[in-house]
Amino acid sequence: MVNPIFYDFQVTGFLYLSMFITSMIAELTTKLTKMLSTNKHILYIFIFFTQLSIAQNRNQVYQAYINQYYKLAIRQQKEHNIPASIVLAQGLLESGAGISDFARQSNNHFGIKCNNDWIGATIYHDDDKKGECFRKYENVLDSYEDHALFLKNRQRYAFLFYLAPYDYEGWAHGLKKAGYATDPTYAFKLISIIEDFNLHRFDVGEFAPVTSIQKNNASTQSSMGFIHARNTHSVFRVNGVKFITSSWGDTYASIAEEFNLTPGKICEFNELDEKSDLQAGMRVYIEQKKTKAPRECETHVVEDGESMYSISQDYGIKVESIYQLNKIPFTDGVSYGQMLKLR
Repeated sequence: MVNPIFYDFQVTGFLYLSMFITSMIAELTTKLTKMLSTNKHILYIFIFFTQLSIAQNRNQVYQAYINQYYKLAIRQQKEHNIPASIVLAQGLLESGAGISDFARQSNNHFGIKCNNDWIGATIYHDDDKKGECFRKYENVLDSYEDHALFLKNRQRYAFLFYLAPYDYEGWAHGLKKAGYATDPTYAFKLISIIEDFNLHRFDVGEFAPVTSIQKNNASTQSSMGFIHARNTHSVFRVNGVKFITSSWGDTYASIAEEFNLTPGKICEFNELDEKSDLQAGMRVYIEQKKTKAPRECETHVVEDGESMYSISQDYGIKVESIYQLNKIPFTDGVSYGQMLKLR
């Protein structure tokens, strides 16, 4: 029997306060929108700052959840080989950062349904169908432990445990492929959360950064230069387009060499200038992106911190195509809550 989590009451109290503030802002927005509808300029300014406030509040709620559970997620990776970033992202998404009514009533942070093998407590909740049976736990720790066992003990998820422990994109797409969720954009949502909140910093697998060996005194570079260990990357697809995830020490030139391309081609595929910086954990396409997103992803609602470029990288679609599909001037960006056509 696992020991219960002793909640940080300050963090938990903050979560409830944030949920109350969000509710009050939404109610106030509805009332003031009616009052200001006669003056469109004032209305637009009000809506902009309201959306900004809600986005900031959402970030605070998410960060509070991360601060409360990141050590538990790291423990799940060490004990069960599930990336900590994936554990946290699923917990955030499925539980509404722990403050949804369902999560608070059930302590179920991963949306796991009863299935035929569950003999514990249950709770009924509307999901794909009305009144579906979900697992209920005494505490959140039990939910985290059961989530790990749920993945490890089902054959359809077995292939995921052959992925590198820091390959959060492979896990995200694999979970969707294996049927963890019916939402066609599930993988993209997980990846977005991980990258928005830098959750891959918690991944603790057998990952050694590329090292450089200097042949001369540490203060000067020898005539031989530096010798870099060479990375090899797993190749994935989104929208049928091949990509890799960059590692420490990668450059566009080193990736180009690995795949028999030129640095210019890599930058062209990713719609970047050759002087652009490459950081670890970035998605790098090794072939041309498409002009439309996958069939199951017809639209996208812009979330906080997203740009036209980040959306194009998430869906494997050219930036230019998104502008053209939505008839938006190339000089304009995107705004929070805006719905974009992707095909």
